[in-house]
Amino acid sequence: MIRRLCFGIVFLLFFTSLAHAEMVSIKTPKARIRSGPGVNHPIKFELGTGYPLRVVSRKGKWLKVTDYESDTGWISKTLVSKIPHLIVKTEKTVIRTGPGTHQRVVGNAKRGVVLRTLKHQKGWVQIKHESGLIGWIQRDTLWGW
Repeated sequence: MIRRLCFGIVFLLFFTSLAHAEMVSIKTPKARIRSGPGVNHPIKFELGTGYPLRVVSRKGKWLKVTDYESDTGWISKTLVSKIPHLIVKTEKTVIRTGPGTHQRVVGNAKRGVVLRTLKHQKGWVQIKHESGLIGWIQRDTLWGW
């Protein structure tokens, strides 16, 4: 009985952690993503401030991460923060004054644009663009947190 209970708890914790994957965002203007955990590994690509990443695993002071295009690599923990950001994953998305398709359009954002996450509400996200524009975007056009 106790064995089954312990197994059940471990099973539940494992799948709960999968549902709430850890997210981080780049906190520097230029961060290098490497092929392995350490500065001796080759650079795969570079990312800019706010770019959201999902943490896949950890090794010492390094995080193995993946992005919205499923590209993976390693980044130093010192280069990321817990400030939530999103990236536009569709060709283009509409920015509105409020959460709903009946709200006035105030702008557009193209694929790859990074946005600061302010608030979530029923399938919509309030965002802030680097230009200072604040608005709402449908959640299913975005990737991140």
